[in-house]
Amino acid sequence: MTRRSHTTNDTDADRADQTTEADDVAGVTEGTGRDDGANPLVKRADEVSYEAVSAAEGLRKGVLVGEDDGAPTFALRRFTLDPGARVPPHTNEIEHEQHVLKGEYVVGIDGHEHAVEAGDSLLIPAGVPHWYRNDADNQGAFICGVPNGDDEIELVDD
Repeated sequence: MTRRSHTTNDTDADRADQTTEADDVAGVTEGTGRDDGANPLVKRADEVSYEAVSAAEGLRKGVLVGEDDGAPTFALRRFTLDPGARVPPHTNEIEHEQHVLKGEYVVGIDGHEHAVEAGDSLLIPAGVPHWYRNDADNQGAFICGVPNGDDEIELVDD
């Protein structure tokens, strides 16, 4: 991995000569990624496929970056909630960190309702009951980060 610093006045030749101490980080070889086997990745939006989530009509999921892409620890997913979508109360064995990208919808977390909108972020700890409801006329969307590995989803009563 080569890191270069430059200013807007640098020429390409100048930038090629301005490497930092990070160039020789132990265990990192140019072009091969890190010791954990992960390689850098840029995945374009049109490379992400979305699928319906069977537990809820109007909910779709796309994996932005995950284990299949070589991510060793976390998966980053994007969900869309159509107008009128309802995701039933459930728990997960793993935590969820979420960031609302667009729209407004309601999230129930551990018995409390929260109206969320673009720019809001959420932490849903493992084992905590939660649900989603989009009463708006527009689609909602959020990013959800989770640890890699198996996750058992259990539907719960209201």
